[in-house]
Amino acid sequence: GAMSPAAAPELLQEEAEGEGGSRRSGWGWLVTAGLGGTLVALYAVVTPFVTPALRKVCLPFVPATAAQIQNVLTMLENRSGSLVDIGSGDGRIVIAAAKKGFQAVGYELNPWLVWYSRYRAWRDGVHQNTKFYISDLWKVSFSHYTNVVVFGVPQMMPQLEKKLEEELQCNARIIACRFPFPCWIPDHTTGEGIDTVWAYDLKHSRGCETKSLENTPETES
Repeated sequence: GAMSPAAAPELLQEEAEGEGGSRRSGWGWLVTAGLGGTLVALYAVVTPFVTPALRKVCLPFVPATAAQIQNVLTMLENRSGSLVDIGSGDGRIVIAAAKKGFQAVGYELNPWLVWYSRYRAWRDGVHQNTKFYISDLWKVSFSHYTNVVVFGVPQMMPQLEKKLEEELQCNARIIACRFPFPCWIPDHTTGEGIDTVWAYDLKHSRGCETKSLENTPETES
């Protein structure tokens, strides 16, 4: 039948409310989608910083404390030559060493951390004295470094001890943070608790001085 005049305004009001409700629900969907997208993007950025990188031994990223950095620098006093940080994380050890005059290099498997390290080095004005490489530590030779810094976990230390002993020269110093090497006896120790740092002079740990004397040819009288 025909629509009464009185009913028409009510229907128009309902349609208007329906359109407004659709618009409101549309905006709600956009806001929800936008928020979801932001959370996904944030997760993509944050996740690589907090999840373990894929290594032969799982080595999670735990930033060095200010005390650990200072203890490492103490162990580097009166040292010279090149420096490498194995598993350099966000680059803070490499950057601190570069500020002390070292040509410092960091190896880190997590690309997000490497890119962030490069940014920090640029921001702190030491990018010319630092290099950061995306690489698995087990696939790198450290033979040309005289100062080695390691933030490891207990599971990796025996294998890394063997690797460094085979590759490094006798004048090398290895500085271990958080966990010591299983067989070597440290020449120097500083700090307490998680901030403890152990320094190993390879010429003592490997007996290079004895080998050197044995290999010295005797002079004829």
